[in-house]
Amino acid sequence: MRITKFTHSCLRVEGAGVLVVDPGELSERSALAGADAVLITHEHFDHLSVDALTECQAANPGLRIFAHADVLAKLGELAEVSTAVEPGQEFEAAGYRVRAFGGRHAVIHPDIPGIANVAYLIGDETTNLYHPGDSFTVPEDTTVDTLFVPLNAPWMKLMEAVDFVRAVRPGRAYALHEAVLNDFGASIYDGHLERLSGTKYAHVAPGTTID
Repeated sequence: MRITKFTHSCLRVEGAGVLVVDPGELSERSALAGADAVLITHEHFDHLSVDALTECQAANPGLRIFAHADVLAKLGELAEVSTAVEPGQEFEAAGYRVRAFGGRHAVIHPDIPGIANVAYLIGDETTNLYHPGDSFTVPEDTTVDTLFVPLNAPWMKLMEAVDFVRAVRPGRAYALHEAVLNDFGASIYDGHLERLSGTKYAHVAPGTTID
């Protein structure tokens, strides 16, 4: 399993097939090149670009999309090639085993209506990765090899990121959801996660492939 981190919250997984998670408006459209399947955690623009998905599906009619039913309602004609996913489900996408967790987006403010958010554990025969979307949902009763941890968002504080990594106890962790954080701020956040998270942590540049 080769994982390429694209800008913000987008991951491309290659091996059994090509699986892309959260290709949003802030991520590069090249992440979707040749994709067999796409997982969407939730409906926010930084995780979902309907235009990019439409372009990808036109080039590859076999593309399959997996997301919560609330997201499918926003996909227009793409809903015809999409499958609704609920937390607790297990399914196959692009040759990978996928388990869905969570269910709700982290609270931004009580006055802002909540939305659905599905976290994904993606595995092959040798390893797995966990993408929580906009949540700190801990995947129960499972071992996580590679965790992607949100670094900065209106709905979080750094202490939550540290405690999330400690609770999951992954083999390694990488930064996610950091596009609106400047380099100086990221260096502060990274330093705390390196010291306090309890695992090997790294913040890689967009386009970096992780084996």
